Amino acid sequence: MAETSKKNPMDMVFASVTGIASVTVIIFIIGILYVLIAESSLAIKQFGVIKFLTSTDWDPVKNSFGALTNIYGTVITTILSMVFAIPVAIGIAIFVTEISPNVLKGPIGIAIELLAAIPSIIYGMWGLFTLSPIMSTYIEPFLKKITTGIPFVSILFQGTPMGIDILTASVILSIMIIPFTASIARDSFNLTPSVVKESAYAIGATQWEVVKNVVIPYSKLGVFGGIVLSLGRALGETMAVAFVLGNNHRITTSLLDAAATITVTLANEFAEADTDIYLSSLFYLALVLFVLSFITLALAKFFLLKAERKYSRG
Repeated sequence: MAETSKKNPMDMVFASVTGIASVTVIIFIIGILYVLIAESSLAIKQFGVIKFLTSTDWDPVKNSFGALTNIYGTVITTILSMVFAIPVAIGIAIFVTEISPNVLKGPIGIAIELLAAIPSIIYGMWGLFTLSPIMSTYIEPFLKKITTGIPFVSILFQGTPMGIDILTASVILSIMIIPFTASIARDSFNLTPSVVKESAYAIGATQWEVVKNVVIPYSKLGVFGGIVLSLGRALGETMAVAFVLGNNHRITTSLLDAAATITVTLANEFAEADTDIYLSSLFYLALVLFVLSFITLALAKFFLLKAERKYSRG
C-alpha cells in the first residue's frame, strides 16, 4: 500500500511544469500592469484619474492630455462592429450547420477560417483603397439621404461623406471579427444532439422553430463565449482601424466624422512623443485600455458563468 500511495516522479514533473506554465500567465499580466503603471506615473501625478478620463483635451503642443475622446472612439467603433457582426456571424453559423447542403459546408468553413487568418493590416489596406471609396461614393450618401429629416437618426449621418470615418472603421472591424464569432457559433451548434433536433422535427416543428427553440438555447453559452472573444479582438484592434478612422481627437455625434481610438492614438503618436509627459500620457492611455479590456471581459465572463450555473440547474 505504501508503494502505491507514492506519486509517480513523472506525474510530479508534469504537474510542476503545467503549474509553472499557469503561474507564468499571471506573472506576465502583473508584469505588464506594473510597467504600464510605472511608465504612466508622471501623467497620473499631473492629471489624476478623474481629470484624465473626463478631459477631451489632447494637445501635445500645450502638454495637455485627456482620454475621453479616445475612449469614446474605442467604445463607439467596438459597439457598432459588434452590432454589424453578430447577426451576420450567427446567420452564417446557422446556414452552415442547419441549412447548407453538405457540398457547401466544407468550402464555407474554409472561407471562414481564411478570413480569420488574414492579417489586420491587409484589412486596413483593403478598407482604405477599396471599401472607403465605396462608402464615400455610394453607401454613406445613400444613408444620409434616406435619414434626412428623421429626428435623432439624421444626426448620425451629418457632414460630408469621406469614407474615412467611424462608420467605415466599424464595418472593417465587423468584417474582421465575423469569422471568430461564426466559427465558434458553428462549433457550438454542432454540439446540439441530433436526437433532440430529430425529436423536434418528429412532433412537427419547422426548421426555423428547431433553430430558435432547440439549437440556439442549447448552444447559447458557447455562442456567448465566441461573442466575448470577438469583443476582446475588437477592443484591441489597431492597424485595420488606423487606416480608415482618421485621428480626430474630438467627440462627434456623426458616424461620418473621423475619430480616434486608444489603439490608433498609440500607433500614430508613440514615435512622435518628444516630451516625458507626452510619452507618459500615452502609457497612461495604454493603461486605460488594459483596464477597460479587463473589466469588459471580466463582466462578460461573470455573466457567462452565471448563465452556465442557471442553465445547469435548469
